[in-house]
Amino acid sequence: MARGRGGFIGQDGLNAPDSPTGVSGTAGNQSVSVAFTAPTDVGGSAITGFRAQSNTGAGVSGSSSPITVTGLSNGTSYTFNVWAINAFGYSAPSDASGSVTPALPQQAFIAGGYGQSPSALLTEIDVITITSTGNATDFGDLSEGQYATCGASSTTRGLVMGGSANLGSLGLGKRCLYVTLSSGGTNTTFGNLIQNSFSSPGGCGNSTRALKGGGNGNVSGGTPPLNNIEYFTIASTGDATDFGDLTLARNQTTAASNSTRGIWAGGNDNSGSNSCNVLDYVTIASAGNATDFGDLATSYRRQGGAAGSTRALWGAGRDAGGITAGTEYSTIASTGNAADFGNLTQGRDYPAPAAGETRCIWAGGFSTSSVYVNTIDYHTTASTGSGSDFGDLTQAKGEGSAGMSNSHGGLQ
Repeated sequence: MARGRGGFIGQDGLNAPDSPTGVSGTAGNQSVSVAFTAPTDVGGSAITGFRAQSNTGAGVSGSSSPITVTGLSNGTSYTFNVWAINAFGYSAPSDASGSVTPALPQQAFIAGGYGQSPSALLTEIDVITITSTGNATDFGDLSEGQYATCGASSTTRGLVMGGSANLGSLGLGKRCLYVTLSSGGTNTTFGNLIQNSFSSPGGCGNSTRALKGGGNGNVSGGTPPLNNIEYFTIASTGDATDFGDLTLARNQTTAASNSTRGIWAGGNDNSGSNSCNVLDYVTIASAGNATDFGDLATSYRRQGGAAGSTRALWGAGRDAGGITAGTEYSTIASTGNAADFGNLTQGRDYPAPAAGETRCIWAGGFSTSSVYVNTIDYHTTASTGSGSDFGDLTQAKGEGSAGMSNSHGGLQ
């Protein structure tokens, strides 16, 4: 028997089918779904199946389009050919597809916080797929329960910085933990902050650096809020490095960023009203003090911040009237005051925020009825309007859970 192209045996060119056409691939996690159009000329007998194969030789047989080829490497580019099969053998290969690169789905990770029942510090890490909707599932655990912390991430690592449970010789709120986002399991110690950072500092960053700004140096709140900004180099481990100072010291704040700028929004500045409307920013690649960005429309604290590449959203929290469902947005590349974006489905403070390429997520929090909630909302970042229901966390939680994402750097 003649050996056909692609290494298959049993080819009868007169009676084999024509080649499939229109081959294309859709990337998945270590996989590609290969779609194609079956030939109209089936040859000497009916088609019994198809074979989809990558340019590296990874192949899978199936009965119809699409066929999912697994066992591929994320971040590697592939092309695909498809063969039609009947009793007489294989067709000639189709034209190759365009190149396709498998990747992890856009996921958000909600780490730690405080639970409702039982009332306790939490170790669990929840995960959701940002581009879909549905309930969160369990991803793994922190090595210790903690809350009043902040998070930032690259596409591969998430850092949980500061928080209430880091006691002992390292001092309150000094430890930084990290999670490898491509695999579940417990976290690993990354290094130490320079200064204790309790009471919800703001975390943000890009693919290279994770920044922590603000917080409180004492669990009792008896010390003034912090204005220091510190950073970690995400790809390595080790202690934080001084970055500069915020324009205003505060805790119970939040931050968000794209790959270039990090912005801190609102917080508790220990003034008579306890809330501020300050927006300030840094250029992540260049250490230095923050610069005034503009103002929030309302003074908030205990809110969440998340960002896509263009807009940063500031959601929920507590203003002068109490817990709110409102959100505002800033255009990251310019400076100026924030504008109204829309409302979440439910008012709460201390939500855990995270972001994908097109969505901002708000998970859990402390509701107006004095209980934690398991609600997850989302906004489409490019379009102002009310939030939509996404699903539920694995349990009701809030109060400083760290939100992270593998979609891009700069999330809390």
